[in-house]
Amino acid sequence: MSKDPLHPTANEIYISTDIEANGPIPGPYSMLALGAGAFSVTREKGVELISGFSANLEELPGAGSDPKTMAWWQDYPEAWDLNRSNQQPPEKAISSYVNWLQKLPGRPVFVAWPATYDFTFVYWYLMYFLNQSPFNWSGLDARSYSMALTQKRWFDVSMHDLPLVNAQNLHPHVAYYDAIHQGRQVCKLIYNNLFR
Repeated sequence: MSKDPLHPTANEIYISTDIEANGPIPGPYSMLALGAGAFSVTREKGVELISGFSANLEELPGAGSDPKTMAWWQDYPEAWDLNRSNQQPPEKAISSYVNWLQKLPGRPVFVAWPATYDFTFVYWYLMYFLNQSPFNWSGLDARSYSMALTQKRWFDVSMHDLPLVNAQNLHPHVAYYDAIHQGRQVCKLIYNNLFR
């Protein structure tokens, strides 16, 4: 099977992604942290974490902070501190992210809960700084996928409907840890659907 990430028959690599931000939309507000885990799902090996990516980003020049979002962050001071350590310029972080994606052994599929939020930030940053997206428009919303498999209505589906794999997330609202925790659960659901 082809390993070319752009080849239509390449292995799918699920890029479980979480972002943290200081507002509801990119541009006027900033993505503060980007975390991702690259997972393969095969009959032979099951769910396998191939690699991870983490970056804390400097705020966009001239961007502000949303008061409601910042009030929410006050309930998570430890997560805030972890997401604001070792910041790097956003263009450098996004370039590193794309380089990481390009080295993976397959075609990347963006995965998030909710994808509509996280993908908005990631895609905006990719296009603004690099004018490219390795994902094109491929994205998997974990909540919608869970809805289809559980036959529940969209608003009735929760993260509790995902298989609990290493269920305790030691650092909630820290982008990298959320991405890995989410990825293990979502990819277990994908595995169960494809191979059981």
